Amino acid sequence: MTVEITTLPSGLRIITDAMRDLETASLGVWIGAGSRHETESEHGLSHLLEHMAFKGTKRRSARAIAEEIETAGGDLNAATSTESTAYFARVLASDTGLALDILADILTDSVFDPQELEREKSVILQEIGAVEDTPDDLVFDLFNAAAYPGQPIGRTILGTPERVSSFNRDSIQTYLGRHYAAPVSIIAAAGAVDHARIVAEAGERFGALAPRQAAEPIPAIYRGGEIKLKRKLEQTHIVVGFEGRSFHDEEEYALHVFCNAVGGGMSSRLFQTVREERGLAYSIYSFHWPYTDTGVFGFYAATAPGDVRDLMPVALDCIAEAAVKLDTAEMERAKAQMKVSLLTALESSSARAEQIARQHMAYGRVLPRDEIISRIDALTLEEVRRAGLRALSSAPTVSAIGDVSKVMTQARIAERLA
Repeated sequence: MTVEITTLPSGLRIITDAMRDLETASLGVWIGAGSRHETESEHGLSHLLEHMAFKGTKRRSARAIAEEIETAGGDLNAATSTESTAYFARVLASDTGLALDILADILTDSVFDPQELEREKSVILQEIGAVEDTPDDLVFDLFNAAAYPGQPIGRTILGTPERVSSFNRDSIQTYLGRHYAAPVSIIAAAGAVDHARIVAEAGERFGALAPRQAAEPIPAIYRGGEIKLKRKLEQTHIVVGFEGRSFHDEEEYALHVFCNAVGGGMSSRLFQTVREERGLAYSIYSFHWPYTDTGVFGFYAATAPGDVRDLMPVALDCIAEAAVKLDTAEMERAKAQMKVSLLTALESSSARAEQIARQHMAYGRVLPRDEIISRIDALTLEEVRRAGLRALSSAPTVSAIGDVSKVMTQARIAERLA
């Protein structure tokens, strides 16, 4: 691994990973501010700001931004998550300077034109409507709201139509000034990159990022709960979950392995039992999402309304049994899945740039590949089972959309697992 890290006097971190034999580079800016950093009146503002960054600067119009990067054969994109916002580009090696110049321009010199703002708010309202029409996305929004009721981390990333409609240029500038700061920002680049060149150009172009500490988010407290939305659909969409582990919990890796063994592939217990043996669902899988100070673990299933009554106890019994009877072969398959996922990321410059940025945000350093593999390999069957059992001992969360009349309540789920 050829990772190099430099921290500028402002606190801005530059992390690069030169990948031999590549002729392209992936690079971006990751800001340690996402939807959970918003106040209630700012709900959806992180995502709106991500959109507005591309809508014109003092030097470039929205069209010029798109044309300039694409004339060089590159592409530009962005994404907002719960704990961060990322702006990234992929270009030829010779155009890394252009990519950094555009990224710096949109992040430090956007004009937030009122007419562009009104148009983009309309686009986001359509995006919110699209999620409302996509039950397999919406059910996870409901799940987060039930797991973390009344907390920023439980709110949707997109916001609500009412909040988004209320935002103006001052709203954006206030949020930008409070959260977009050098010490919580990372420039990450992978592929055909030269560390010294990236550092020099970043230092020149990102001087406008303030060298102050940004506001910390409200600590998250997992509560558990239930939200069911009755709709006339062909399928009932269900998410059942529990408290997971944070990035800093010693059981994080063990719960990842347990999650993969339970529902991470076609050989997993949930897939084999619920779909292959019983035919109770077309789609079923488990997930574990760690955050800075909390996490969630659970499973998603989409099934015919008539199969809900059978699916839920079968799936719950499947997971509960795994917490005490998971065998070595299952654990080793799950470990192999994790290692392949890690190594696959090392073969893609865009995935690698994202990986090193997110690792440094989560752990304060980039984790060497050998260290990660060693930690995975060192896990014992007892540790993996214990991580699963600990998760299942927490208060359940259940969300559902469709015909929800036969969906088990939170209390029934807890009773069955007990």
